[in-house]
Amino acid sequence: MERARAGKDVVGAVAGEPGRLPLAVAVIDGEGRVSHWSSGARKLFGVSREDAVGAPADELMPVTGAFAATSFAVAGRARVAEPGSGSGDVLWWAYPLVGNGPERLLVLAADTARLQTRGGVEPPAADAEHERVAPGFALHTDFPGSAELAGRLPEILPSMSPQESARIVSQVLELGYPVLDISQHERVPVTPDWGVPRRVERRVRLQRAAERTDTESEAARAAAQELASDLEYAAVRERLEFLNEVSGAIGSSLDLARTIQEVSEAVVPRFTDVAGTYLREQVVAGEGFPDGPPDATTMWHRVALEHNDEPGRWEDVVPVGESMPFPAHTPFFQCMTSGEPVLVPRISEQMGNAIAAQFEKRDISPLINNRSMLVVPLKARNVVLGFMILLRHRERAEFNDMDRVTGAELAARAGLVLDNARMYTHQENVAETLQDSMLPRVAPRMAGCDTATRYLPGTRLGRVGGDWFDTIKLPGSRTALVVGDVMGHGLNSAAMMGQLRTAVQTMAALELPPAQLLRNLDDLAQRLGDGYLATCLYAVYDPIANELRMANAGHIPPVLVRAECGRGELLELPTGAPIGVGSVPFETVTVPVAPGDRLVLCTDGLVEVRGVDIGDGLAALCESAAHPAASMDDACDTIIRELARLTSTARGGRKDDVALLMARLNGIGQEDVAAWTLDAQPGEVRTARAEVRARLTAWALPHEAVETAELLVSELVTNAVRHAGGDRVGLRLVRTAALQCEVTDEDHTLPVLRDTAGEDSPGRGLRVVARLAHEWGASRTAGGKTVWFEQALPEG
Repeated sequence: MERARAGKDVVGAVAGEPGRLPLAVAVIDGEGRVSHWSSGARKLFGVSREDAVGAPADELMPVTGAFAATSFAVAGRARVAEPGSGSGDVLWWAYPLVGNGPERLLVLAADTARLQTRGGVEPPAADAEHERVAPGFALHTDFPGSAELAGRLPEILPSMSPQESARIVSQVLELGYPVLDISQHERVPVTPDWGVPRRVERRVRLQRAAERTDTESEAARAAAQELASDLEYAAVRERLEFLNEVSGAIGSSLDLARTIQEVSEAVVPRFTDVAGTYLREQVVAGEGFPDGPPDATTMWHRVALEHNDEPGRWEDVVPVGESMPFPAHTPFFQCMTSGEPVLVPRISEQMGNAIAAQFEKRDISPLINNRSMLVVPLKARNVVLGFMILLRHRERAEFNDMDRVTGAELAARAGLVLDNARMYTHQENVAETLQDSMLPRVAPRMAGCDTATRYLPGTRLGRVGGDWFDTIKLPGSRTALVVGDVMGHGLNSAAMMGQLRTAVQTMAALELPPAQLLRNLDDLAQRLGDGYLATCLYAVYDPIANELRMANAGHIPPVLVRAECGRGELLELPTGAPIGVGSVPFETVTVPVAPGDRLVLCTDGLVEVRGVDIGDGLAALCESAAHPAASMDDACDTIIRELARLTSTARGGRKDDVALLMARLNGIGQEDVAAWTLDAQPGEVRTARAEVRARLTAWALPHEAVETAELLVSELVTNAVRHAGGDRVGLRLVRTAALQCEVTDEDHTLPVLRDTAGEDSPGRGLRVVARLAHEWGASRTAGGKTVWFEQALPEG
């Protein structure tokens, strides 16, 4: 490099070395957008990496001539109006890139303020400076020591993987090495300077002092020591910058999988060439904080693998998702039990073969032998959650003690972020489990009606809320339809919702009228505490009478879509006060319906959005509920989709939970109902058996079903005649997907199933019913009681 040495005093960087300049590096893709932006580019052009990557390059670098590069390299000078630092006079080199990658243009730039003329004199005025220094190109073979130059060229591309930089470097060498033309006849090759500001001159001075003759050996030794300290300072600063960048790159979300991927991508290839991350299975499964220290039986789950080798080389051998234990006397076991990083400067063949023996049917020894390895623990609160296995290429410098310290600090920061993500994932799982356990599994088909439901958690308030819906099977082929909303959000609201929902189910089974049920629920809420406030709408559908009986406690009104005209209308109900207010009356309203009508119940989160009048939301609900749909599920999806459009135009969007319950009221035709009134006389039992047999035969039920029904009806009518003490006994059969039978009498005392011994002892009839019926029960009515059973029927 004689010509380079000749120019040593002509031009240099701050360090005083020829052609050694702080460089800004940018890579531009085929769409003209920045895909790589170095820290030097940030300093020169004053734009952060986050703002630059993905932005149009011509808006960030006012060096228009650079973008004209087609099949050959171009260079020039430009004035930057508002540079990040320096004089505003910029030298630039541009290389067109070819190949399969997205990179299409490489731009290098340097601030002329970093140049100094012969003897340390400042550069002359702008016009004279243009005559003395200009950017250019030369084959690297034009200079002595070309191999050294070619080897240092990748330094121009910091933070790039070997695959990316190798392709770009090969094209730079082919198109011409960047040089500085001095006075149009001296050419100095440009090499990047990533030195430490304000200390480089001192380092060069110390280097020269260290090279003095033996007569100055003591001064040389002192200079060497000071140089070592200076270099250590530079290395430490570089590591700190790396750790700061990694800290900024990880933890962008609380998603555990995304966090793990961010940690892996942050260290490859800048710190290591291969990074495998393992976590304890309890952490991956979201089961909470691991109990106790790990041991040789602890299962570790491989959750991420990042590398810069050729694609598939590692994935086929050590796939993500595999679980395995690590035996004692291995570096991994030592790391996870001690909680300290383990450094293996070079994996020997013996160690590599021992590690490879853990992987059945796969030989990983060619991938790890003779590589440098660092195993770092991922800890939180002194508990090891996992560890990372870091490997470097054989040609790369081995991990050293400073790398071990850096790796430990990296792992500490990553462990904290992972623990935050783990806790968030665990809490989210707990919330989902709680919410799912409290929401009912609504049967899509009830007697005389089909139902469909949807539940959407609040977008910003987590998955736990106080909204609920329910369908409750009642005697007489009726169905109770419930929707409610506890005020507030979070675990307290969910727990309160669970209590109120259980209370509604219990009181519904007592056949309470809707208004009386809400009155009792309001009393219960006041006894539970002052903070128990909720809205609730309770409706009972009778498919035989074709009517709805409803009561409202401060809830938004339901929508009824009439089958006759296809229009949706809000039902006008007395609003009432929310549950928990106290001393407020509720009123039951009866609404006639027709087969095919649809009832839509929902919570206010669906129609009430900040910045939008609730009337607009209710109007949109009526309109969307009336849309034709192929199925009930499609109808629910249509409502959710149409109301989401209203939400998207509002400020802040939807934040509340949504519960939606839709019921298609099919009704039960009179041809599927048979009823008789019998005298309370023993002889009427025979009449009941005959009537039941005749009707079930007319309905074409199988012989076995007829025999069973006849027996069960006989037992219930006998009990009513013997124990009711009234004058009349009612009998009704209802045919739906199952056969339902009801026997009513004038006695309010409910029957009790007894554990009796003899076949002729009291209680035998109910035991027969309990044994043969699919379901049975009893409830009080205004005039006495009803005992019923349901008998499963063959399909068809």
